Amino acid sequence: MNLDMSIFHLITGASVLVQLVMAILLLASIGSWTVIFRKGRELKAARIDMDHFEERFWSGGDLADLHAQVTRHGGKGAQRGAEQIFASGFNTYLKLMQKVGATRGEIIDGTRRTMRVALNRETDLLEMYLPFLATVGSISPFVGLFGTVWGIMNSFRALADVGQATLAMVAPGIAEALVATATGLFAAIPAVVAYNRYINDTEKLVNRYDNFLEEFTGVLQRQTPESVTSAPRQSAS
Repeated sequence: MNLDMSIFHLITGASVLVQLVMAILLLASIGSWTVIFRKGRELKAARIDMDHFEERFWSGGDLADLHAQVTRHGGKGAQRGAEQIFASGFNTYLKLMQKVGATRGEIIDGTRRTMRVALNRETDLLEMYLPFLATVGSISPFVGLFGTVWGIMNSFRALADVGQATLAMVAPGIAEALVATATGLFAAIPAVVAYNRYINDTEKLVNRYDNFLEEFTGVLQRQTPESVTSAPRQSAS
């Protein structure tokens, strides 16, 4: 007896539950690959933006001019990464500098708190969808294993009505069930690899943002008088 052991036949010949498991895993794989490509582009763009902004910031130009360029680029609220941290912090700094009798400590502390909030928001944006990759990578093998166990159970139940079992009778059912495990691994492996890489890239970017925050705070602290009533023009020197 010739048995058709092609992948297509194994999938179409599997039980409804096993087919459902494989369909879920296929959807999870498509979703994870979508996130992988999208997050890869986002992180690459974030690194490029960070490099360009640091170059402009440390060029020694006027901070007020840089702030005007940043806020003018794409409109208010359109900044990302270090630009957003800088814009939000400098906005707060200018407002506090207009407060009569404000001390250096009050101005710097208020500016740092604002930038910390902006940093937390940027971190959340960088980490968006990464938990989905972690979920797909962790549960897909178990979902595939469930489909495999169910398929093998059906194969052995079918043998109960047969007087003599042969390998030819068992092999197709087991092969159909094992396709579910393969599908689970196909969905899980890329998701795990991408998650580990992207979480590492995200941590590096967040560290760069945090370092910039502290460096910018130091610049403002050096150039802020003990007590001020108006905002002088600042430079990143």
